[in-house]
Amino acid sequence: MLLLAIALATFTCTLAGGLLALRLRDQLHLILGFSAGAVIGVAFFDLIPEAITLGDKYYSPFAILSWSALGFLSYLVMDRTLRFHREAAPRGFVAAGVLCAHSFIDGAAIGLAFQTSRNVGFIVAIAVLAHDFSDGINTMNIVIKNRGTRAQAIRWLVMDAIAPVLGVISTFFFTLPNSLFSMALGLFAGFFLYIGASDLIPESYHAHPKFLTTAMTLAGAAVLYLAIALISR
Repeated sequence: MLLLAIALATFTCTLAGGLLALRLRDQLHLILGFSAGAVIGVAFFDLIPEAITLGDKYYSPFAILSWSALGFLSYLVMDRTLRFHREAAPRGFVAAGVLCAHSFIDGAAIGLAFQTSRNVGFIVAIAVLAHDFSDGINTMNIVIKNRGTRAQAIRWLVMDAIAPVLGVISTFFFTLPNSLFSMALGLFAGFFLYIGASDLIPESYHAHPKFLTTAMTLAGAAVLYLAIALISR
């Protein structure tokens, strides 16, 4: 019951973030700026350190970062291919799909952490909840920014909100070695770095090249840093 309650909390946080982004659509450049910082912050302050920690017994930091580089470069190739075919909306859907897949792994991380111990499970759950709100914002913004409709954005938001719930439930049926889990985290860090640096930051800034937009990007990264730093104490 505890795990299901935490799963419901992840659903609620993600949904709330996305609905806020939809409500404040007129300030989309500021929300995109915040999202960019949050996405990059998740990669640098959460995914990569966690991947290195979990994979410490199996891989060198160089190997983990190589998986991050592979994620970044493979996403670049996929993104450029879609740009070549001039399919802007599918680009948004691919990015939203990556965020949903990451949310599924977030949920799986909670379940697997509780398999380790109750205390570790709570720490991981708090870390996931700390950035689920931003995940909802990011998913909504990615779809809308790439010319997706409101209905499409909401459908992706609901999928992203459900994903961690499914991730938690999936761990009732399997266990995943830390060696594989760390590789997946490193790969997703590369995806997130590309989405933030190549997609969200340029989009937030090119139409509104203002100091406030840059400040929101820094704020997004700072919020994630502070949340994860406080949780890690």
